[in-house]
Amino acid sequence: MTAAAPDIAASSEPFVRLTGVTKRFGAPAPALDAIHGSIAGGRITGLVGPDGAGKTTLIRLMTGLMLPEAGTVQVLGYDTRTDPASIQAAIGYMPQRFGLYEDLSVQENLDLYADLRGLPNDARTTTFGELLEFTDLKRFTARLAGKLSGGMKQKLGLACALLRKPRLLLLDEPGVGVDPISRRDLWKMVEKLTAEGVGVVWSTAYLEEAEACDHVFLLNQGKLLFAGAPQEMTSRVAERVFRVSGIEGRRREKLARLLDDEGVVDGVIQGEAIRLVMKAGLEPPPLAGNGAATALRADITPPRFEDAFVDMLGGGPGGRSRLAETQRTFAADAGKAVIEARGLTKRFGDFTAAENITFDIPRGQIFGLLGPNGAGKSTTFKMLCGLLKPTAGEGRVAGFDLRRDAAEARNRLGYMAQKFSLYGDLSVTQNLNFFAGIYGLSGTKRRERIALMTEIFDFRPTQDMSAKDLPLGLKQRLALACAVLHEPEVLFLDEPTSGVDPITRREFWTHINGLVEKGVTVLVTTHFMDEAEYCDRISLIYRGRSIALGSPDEMKARVANKDLPDPTMEDAFIALIQDSEAKEAA
Repeated sequence: MTAAAPDIAASSEPFVRLTGVTKRFGAPAPALDAIHGSIAGGRITGLVGPDGAGKTTLIRLMTGLMLPEAGTVQVLGYDTRTDPASIQAAIGYMPQRFGLYEDLSVQENLDLYADLRGLPNDARTTTFGELLEFTDLKRFTARLAGKLSGGMKQKLGLACALLRKPRLLLLDEPGVGVDPISRRDLWKMVEKLTAEGVGVVWSTAYLEEAEACDHVFLLNQGKLLFAGAPQEMTSRVAERVFRVSGIEGRRREKLARLLDDEGVVDGVIQGEAIRLVMKAGLEPPPLAGNGAATALRADITPPRFEDAFVDMLGGGPGGRSRLAETQRTFAADAGKAVIEARGLTKRFGDFTAAENITFDIPRGQIFGLLGPNGAGKSTTFKMLCGLLKPTAGEGRVAGFDLRRDAAEARNRLGYMAQKFSLYGDLSVTQNLNFFAGIYGLSGTKRRERIALMTEIFDFRPTQDMSAKDLPLGLKQRLALACAVLHEPEVLFLDEPTSGVDPITRREFWTHINGLVEKGVTVLVTTHFMDEAEYCDRISLIYRGRSIALGSPDEMKARVANKDLPDPTMEDAFIALIQDSEAKEAA
């Protein structure tokens, strides 16, 4: 596919050999703790685990950019201590935050990295053409990298890493912040490389991506918990995962009660149903309703990698939310929407980012905005929380018109941004105080709410730490605490759990589900398709327009057919967008 590349011969020798690899960064606990294992060529090896698990550290050790404190790392027969230059000449490396130059075009970035990689001039035309075809970027060579969507940036980063075909390709979280379509495109590209014998290491915090790997290393807090085929991991909870259907009433309240049963290891909402992982030999318990136990239908369902991981960690956090228990209740107003979008449109010059977006959200519901990178969902989101003024149309929050009364509307809502939006140089307590002031809390009320958040989220051990130095899970807890300090009736959550571990994600959604039961209304954007299942309704936005509106189960039913009788939310997402493209092309 690329020029000036050595032949990659099949070999039984591992491409990477890890022997007792340990690395510390001053902290008492090592970032990597005596890791053993090997990585083969011609297949995708997943480094799987939450933020802070040690994935990036292990990849950087494989590049020779960092040396282990103990143990050895051998890559393609070379020891990283004695011959890092030979390793670096034979591998491709795409860091987590790939160093694209955003003020250079796609072609200019390729030219620059070709210079850095020493690609001969006479090979460039062919190589660039093949890479642009491979990544589907041929139409965008003149576009500035800073103007690309997240998925397109990742494709350009991959192209730059492949300018000289590597024997081993190291990809550090290439799917973070990338929509399901772009992520699937990246996987197809990587699978083509493995067919040519290239060894690929794919680091990810998305546990569903683990199932697409040939082999996985599961890391948590620097320790290797599992190494092997993903099917070996999921088989550990076979016959213990159930889809519970036939639920009457509010499923969030039912889930909370189920999670407090000692036989339930884990549970999540899956559309109108609930997905449960049970202890060995147990079936889902009955739910009491109207004074009697209500029989539920519990069907065994195929396990997922995440089911097995949560089981390995000892189970989820339970169904109780102290945060929700302290939240005031907002009574439903019959027939009255809390969030309304009426023909919302936003133009930037001659570019229409969002066009005629219309929906409403009743009190006590979760509404999801889904869509590929650059589709217009973030623009819609920002218009509805008063951060962006619409070109046309109307948005209302808690009865306030966002054109005339944006400040009043913002006082009724809590906002948790996609990128950590707190003040990194302020401590945990200082951030809480700052946001309490912004939301107009003072005196006894202010002190009580800050003390309550500190207790609920267990901030006391870290209350004097700078926010920027917190682990990602604690940062997300702090962001949520600041967003709900003033007990808002509306919550805006923009990619709230990206990169955090499954237990923290479940804790987060336990709080959100509990708040919704108290009448709080939630608007959320997410690239996690399993999180979309928590929503009561979803608007799928593509090319600035809403192309589908309905519940998760309605979305899945729209794309079900004899070849795909039980589609996932990701299947529905991709099929609905492909259908929209086909209609436009017709």
